[in-house]
Formats: sequence, C-alpha cells, structure tokens
Amino acid sequence: MPEVYIVDAIRTAIGKKNGSLAPVHPIDLGAHVIKAVVERTGIDPADVDDVIFGCVDAIGGQAGNIARLSWLAAGLPQHVPGVTVDRQCGSSQQAIQFGAQAILAGTADMIVAGGVQNMSQIPISAAMIVGDQYGFSTPTAESKGWTERYGNEEVSQFRGAEMIADKWDISREDLEKWALQSHERAKAAIAEGRFENEIVAFDEFKTDEGPRETSLEKMASLNVLVEGGRLTAAVASQISDGASALLLASEEAVEKHGLKPRARIHHMSARGDDPIFMLSAPIPATQHALEKTGLTLDDIDLIEINEAFAPVVLAWIKELGADPAKVNVNGGAIALGHPLGATGTKLMATLLNELERTGGRYGLLTICEGGGTANVTIIERIQD
Repeated sequence: MPEVYIVDAIRTAIGKKNGSLAPVHPIDLGAHVIKAVVERTGIDPADVDDVIFGCVDAIGGQAGNIARLSWLAAGLPQHVPGVTVDRQCGSSQQAIQFGAQAILAGTADMIVAGGVQNMSQIPISAAMIVGDQYGFSTPTAESKGWTERYGNEEVSQFRGAEMIADKWDISREDLEKWALQSHERAKAAIAEGRFENEIVAFDEFKTDEGPRETSLEKMASLNVLVEGGRLTAAVASQISDGASALLLASEEAVEKHGLKPRARIHHMSARGDDPIFMLSAPIPATQHALEKTGLTLDDIDLIEINEAFAPVVLAWIKELGADPAKVNVNGGAIALGHPLGATGTKLMATLLNELERTGGRYGLLTICEGGGTANVTIIERIQD
C-alpha cells in the first residue's frame, strides 16, 4: 500500500487580536510559511504538485484563492497551482487530508498543505455577516430545506458549546479548571522551548502571545455569555492571527529527492454529528477512526483536540474515557489561540514535535467544525 509522509511542519507564532501579526496582509502571512517550509526541506519548489490551504471568511485579503496567491507572493514557480479549502475550523486539517488522498491516488507526489487566518483584519463570521446586504440574515435562515429539517433554532458555536456542557453535565468550575490548565501548560511549553522547532519567526516575532496570567478566582468573576449558562470568555478559544504549513510526500518523492520524513499518515477520516450541537462531532469521528484502524486510545500516545471551547474537550474525554494527561499537553486554543483556517496544520506541527520530544509512536488530531463535522488524522512518528 502506498504511504504518505510528513517531511516537515511549521507555523508562525500565534498573534493575539490586534497583536504582532495584525498588520500583516493574509497573503503575506501565507507566503511566509510556504517559503519557510520550502527552504527548510530543501526541495525544488518546481517539483511541488499542488498547494492546498485552509482559510475561513474568504473575503477581502483572504479572498481569491489565498493558497495560490500566497504561493505566488512567495516568489515561487507560476506553474504550481493552488486551492483553498473551507471546512471551517478544520480547514487546514482537511488540506492535509486532501493532499494525502491525492498522493495515495497517485496523482501527486509532493504537496504543500497549510492554512492562514488574520482574524484581526477580517473578523470571525465576516463572510456570514456580509451576506445580510444580499438578503441572507444567516447562512441557513432563508433555506426552505434547512428550516423544514431543523426549524428556526439558533445555530451558533456558543449555543452548541452550552448544549454540550449541559448534556455531558460539565460544571462551570470544571470548565475553568481546564482553561487554567491550558494556560499553565502553554506557559510551561514556551518557557521550556517546546515550540521552538515548529515556529518560524516573522521578522522578530517568534513567541505565542495568547497565554496569560490568570486564576480560578479571576475566571469566576467573569459574566457568563448567556443568562443561566456556564460559559464565559475564559473557557473559549482566543481570536488570533497566524499561518502554518507542512510538506507531504510520497515514498517515491522521498527517495527521489533524498528527503527525511518525520512521520507517516496512518489514518484520516471525517464524520458528522448534530449541526445544532455543532461542536460534538469529534466524539463519533474519533470512534469511527479507532474502529477503522483497530487502535484504541491506549495505543495513542498524544492527542490534540482543538479547544474551541472547554466543553468540547471535556465531553470528548468523558465520552471516550480518554486519559486527560495525553490531551493538549502543551496547552490548547484557550491559551494559545485559534487562527481558524491555520489551526489544523498548526496543531499537526505541535503534535509531531511533541511525539519526537517524548518518543511517542501515534498521535491523534481532531477538530470540531461549523456544520457539525470533525476530522481525525492519526500520524505515526518515524523512528530513527
């Protein structure tokens, strides 16, 4: 059976809202990581078959197929195409999976996959909100088929997160304990230099800006997002700016170009769940992936599950009986930020580097996504 290898995976440090990366054009952010992954791997960019990037809210500087535009802005060969993917928060994880599928199908040998998002310049849901001027109050409200199936219920990540916390009986205190741990783990990882190999500096910017000094007392003082709810801003992912990229290669390309792969793609899949709950799909998606591979969570050494909101992670742990000590060991999006379209390949870079640091074999990545879907990618570290 053909193999797909990850040769390298890199990212920018993640900028907070209106932080160090806020003034940077999204195309230039994407170009930066593309150029960096080409330089670090030493490949001839003319040999790349495609560039697949994730990006959400593709308007303004993120419109017009930013995968292709970023490649060209990096000064790389014009004959190499590019395509932009929108699977919401899992967009760049889907970019990895589309690239790997192309290699497995024999239609490509080397693909740059990644993602980019500048949320300071183009706010979250901007592409949805702009539709109002064209007669769309929300993406679904005017759809006859949608309303016949789901009615006029509110469709939002905030409501979904509250519903998850309620269904899995996760207290506000437990949510805030997880959020505090995310910050503490992230600050420890930064202090110990755990992210240094995956971060490529943008000018002088090379340290994640999201982690902050906080406490359970400070979190407890915040107002809930909705009356009677459990969520506050403290247990949600941060609005962020950043970009990430990796190089995928076939076995033939590895041999032909003398590349040294760091991991292989062991499994990739996606599954859907209730779109009103929206953020619960990592649970059935992980169950499906484990069933397909014959692995159990005991076989998985490290897990990265995007911390869109703390209840997403805690419900997943509770339902699957996972060991919390394996999950987001260097902190998650609550502390480090969630630059939407860039998060998938960002988390893959972190997962790969931590597997190498700890000597683990298998790592699992899953991300909840708007629309009630989730991807799962399992990688196997290449042992020296």
